[in-house]
Amino acid sequence: MVTTPRTSHDLNVLSARLRLTIARTARRLRQEAGTDLSPSLVSALATIERLGPLTPSELAHHERIQRPTATRIVTRLEQGGLVERASDPSDGRVSLVSASADARTLLRKLRTRKDAYLARRLRDLEPDEIEALDRAADVLERLLEDERG
Repeated sequence: MVTTPRTSHDLNVLSARLRLTIARTARRLRQEAGTDLSPSLVSALATIERLGPLTPSELAHHERIQRPTATRIVTRLEQGGLVERASDPSDGRVSLVSASADARTLLRKLRTRKDAYLARRLRDLEPDEIEALDRAADVLERLLEDERG
């Protein structure tokens, strides 16, 4: 039987376990993706694909980075042919960044590789373990809902 953590100490121990497990899982998924792009570039590119077109300032806000960092990231992605810039129709001084067709193809490939890796690992689990992970995913999504920006 699983007991629910009740004390601050229990919650701190659980927090540390979750942090480590999530970090290790993210690192393993990045390795499985097999890309030369840094995690920050992939994250920004995925944000641009999901929410774009965006200004560099909007990208900075969503990625929780400084505007100059977002500008450098956009420049690197643009040099790699992964984003396209266009002038904002309402303000010609501002550029809007959107994911290129190559970026969409790359992101689809990365996601497919990561999903396949996890699916292979999940096949080795018992049905009750899979159900527990499904519930945990719901809880983690709910926990992070207010973090979306």
